[in-house]
Amino acid sequence: MSNNDQQLRVSKIQNGTVIDHIAGGQALNVLAILGIDGTSGDSVSVAMNMPSDRLGHKDVVKVEGRELSQDEVDVLSLIAPAATINIIRDYDVVEKGRVERPSVVEGVLECPNHNCITTEDEPVDSRFAVGDDGVRCEYCDTIIRDDLPAHILAE
Repeated sequence: MSNNDQQLRVSKIQNGTVIDHIAGGQALNVLAILGIDGTSGDSVSVAMNMPSDRLGHKDVVKVEGRELSQDEVDVLSLIAPAATINIIRDYDVVEKGRVERPSVVEGVLECPNHNCITTEDEPVDSRFAVGDDGVRCEYCDTIIRDDLPAHILAE
């Protein structure tokens, strides 16, 4: 039996998105960002803590039948800055790119400050400046450094 025969392989997907080069242990946060909790029927494959030359260990997430929106990619970049996004159609990679951290994310995170204008009944979308140490609300200056997935607005 060759070394290739001993490896567990995750099958190719026909159409959808493969998110590769996620830092080891972050795949579940990626699923949270994408709103995938297992109840929607999405076919999802997750590989965690796989050997990686670039990262040491990496996670990989494959989502069948879904292409990510730019907003999803922007938020994803905050917890997986080295990730690559592969769009798959008819089993072929038709688009491949690395995530890029935006300078601002708008309307995708909820400010934890209950007095912020974005958390009241005002028609104001949240807006966060992206920095090296976290994200900062542009309305009240509250900084989120940890547990970003917990602050993602439900769609």
